[in-house]
Amino acid sequence: MIELGKMQELVVVREKNFGVFLSETVGDEAAVLLPKKQVPEGVGIGDKLNVFIYRDSSDRLIATTRTPLLTVGEVGVLTVKEVGKIGAFLDMGLEKDLLLPFKEQNRPVQAGEQCLVAVYRDKSDRLAATMNVYGYMSSNSPYHKDDRVTGTVYEVNERLGAFVAVDNKYYGMIPEKELYGPVRPGDVVEARVLKVRPDGKLDLSPREKAYIQMDADVRLIWEAIEGGGGSLPFNDKASPEVIKETFHLSKNAFKRAVGHLLREGRIRITDHSIEKV
Repeated sequence: MIELGKMQELVVVREKNFGVFLSETVGDEAAVLLPKKQVPEGVGIGDKLNVFIYRDSSDRLIATTRTPLLTVGEVGVLTVKEVGKIGAFLDMGLEKDLLLPFKEQNRPVQAGEQCLVAVYRDKSDRLAATMNVYGYMSSNSPYHKDDRVTGTVYEVNERLGAFVAVDNKYYGMIPEKELYGPVRPGDVVEARVLKVRPDGKLDLSPREKAYIQMDADVRLIWEAIEGGGGSLPFNDKASPEVIKETFHLSKNAFKRAVGHLLREGRIRITDHSIEKV
């Protein structure tokens, strides 16, 4: 069976002056055209070729020896070439661009930007892209607790956290309590695996373990004190909201760093401020 959107090995069954026709076996009536400019030199009837099947501008099945950036069911980052009346058109490495319909966008996209998408076959049996990639992720990642990973944010839920496609293929999530700075769909993040859930999905944190992260937090707070004329306008009893807005830190991380500066004798804490000694 000739499959739309897949790489597959097919046999040359007929030759024409404008190309060759390919099928699963010699004598098979169902065949697809490989245009002449795509036919490797010396290829004849009975030869096998590895090709990708898509639809041309006239909506006919056609083969190409070029390898697309993504095939059906795969997730990856593609570049937006232009935005039209029905959606955006993405460069998938072929002569024909891939449509990302407006209804499959989780945010507006612009020409030149890159976006994380999955390729699927729509109701009209055409190839299309979707930014709603959750259902295309895999739980079978090779990662373990404390491994470092890179991924693309594809959804942000204020209550749950940020959903991340680790390696653009595995389920990952930064829980809300680990989000101390703004993230948006499309952001590429580096994170540490907090745990691997029983279902294989990864809980992530953009922060290091507390004892490693604290040095960076100390530097952040010290620079803020010096930049504020030698003081902060609140002390270590400030609300978690104030701390998060000011430093993108949890209250516990903030208090650890302030305690470190206090033990080193670099600051003093008053009723209303933290001051440089």
